[in-house]
Amino acid sequence: MAPVRVARAFRLPIIAIVTALALSGCMRATAPVAVAQPGDLDSIAYGKPYHPTASEVADSGGAISALRASFAAAPQRSYAPAPAAYAAAPMPVAYDGSYRLDAGDRLRVVVYGQEGLTNTYAIDAGGSITMPLIGSVPARGRTPAGLAAEITAKLRIGYIREPSVAVEIEAYRPFFILGEVAAPGQYPYVPNMTVESAVAIAGGFSPRAKRDGVTLTHTGASGAMRAVVPLGTAISPGDTVLVGERWF
Repeated sequence: MAPVRVARAFRLPIIAIVTALALSGCMRATAPVAVAQPGDLDSIAYGKPYHPTASEVADSGGAISALRASFAAAPQRSYAPAPAAYAAAPMPVAYDGSYRLDAGDRLRVVVYGQEGLTNTYAIDAGGSITMPLIGSVPARGRTPAGLAAEITAKLRIGYIREPSVAVEIEAYRPFFILGEVAAPGQYPYVPNMTVESAVAIAGGFSPRAKRDGVTLTHTGASGAMRAVVPLGTAISPGDTVLVGERWF
């Protein structure tokens, strides 16, 4: 009886140990894990199965590699830098070669290679311009080309061996408009002006203005001339436009 009681006494501990060993073995077994395979647009849109290729399986970063390859294969474009914008220098006023200079004209005198002499000069009331080295140079009644020749001749005498001079009109002398206009006075001349545009610059006719003709005074090489002219008549720098008063 003693051996039987001893076996029964050890039965429960043995069963507990075996059970514990069995449970520990179950806990260590790794359960299968479901891994979702990446799908393409066809599988998403149409439900087609995805079958990875050997290269896709080997390359864990397949999507990134494909994106890099597409960028590398794309043609490289070169972009030229946008040209910088520069403010254009003011252009001298175009002039007729027969135009006669007078007081009030502003000239651009260019002496090539001589920055100290190149400058803007205004013809004074005496009809001359004053330049460094050569002093006063008569300009009234000369053409721009004639004045350039005069300046060249003066510079050649003891100053510059072979001077090269150009004269351009930077601004014409003003014109005058008097009589029956809103704002009579002196105004800057603009090329291709007519009597009508001069009246417009002066604010238009007054209520008492005579509009079928105005008196234009022009001073040329042969002297001053005065005439009644229609509104479409061209005017010149220094001209005087007189708008008369109507009687009724």
